[in-house]
Amino acid sequence: MAHFVIMGCGRVGATLAHTLEDAGHSVAIIDQDDRAFRRLRTGFSGRKVTGVGFDRETLKQAGVEEAYAFAAVSSGDNSNILATRVARETFHVPHVVARIYDPGRAEIYQRLGIPTVAAVRWSADQVLRRILPEQHLSGDFRDPSGRLLLAEVEVDTGWIGHPLTAIEKAAGIRVAYLTRFGEGILPGPGTLYQDGDTVHAMLGVDRTSEVAHILAKSPAKES
Repeated sequence: MAHFVIMGCGRVGATLAHTLEDAGHSVAIIDQDDRAFRRLRTGFSGRKVTGVGFDRETLKQAGVEEAYAFAAVSSGDNSNILATRVARETFHVPHVVARIYDPGRAEIYQRLGIPTVAAVRWSADQVLRRILPEQHLSGDFRDPSGRLLLAEVEVDTGWIGHPLTAIEKAAGIRVAYLTRFGEGILPGPGTLYQDGDTVHAMLGVDRTSEVAHILAKSPAKES
């Protein structure tokens, strides 16, 4: 079980909160208007925090210091980006995502390394794929036989500076491309894994759990 903090209790925020709670995680949801919490179902056991989502004290009340992930899905682009930056840069939350209504600005923030989802392409599933580790391997594409999966894989920070070929060898996967500063990159033989990279790889459907387990750890040190 992990702890998740959501900023914005609109329709999407409430959907995320319910989905995460149903998955067994602890959830805190922040909104400036306490009437927004009426969207939460009866029996919701998560924390409801009234306040500004980028205020540090408000974030602390929501448990951001222990959070595995933070999602800013309020109706304001600037508030979402500011809150996401505070969560990542001040509290070092490992997984963050911001909902952005302006696609042009979303692209700019992606280039700055801030994961965003533009409202024109919006779905709660897209946020969940960025903040739930088990969702990362749900896959973007399957081959016609159903045996191969193209998926976004989570890689431990211990792999930073290591060649992608070492990651491929350790996990038994084939890296298809990287997303670096919001842009897709086709890796070459000497490409190294960098901080902030998103790795998209082909792997066997029956090996998703195994691959996630291998890459969740730092590489073994050579004796």
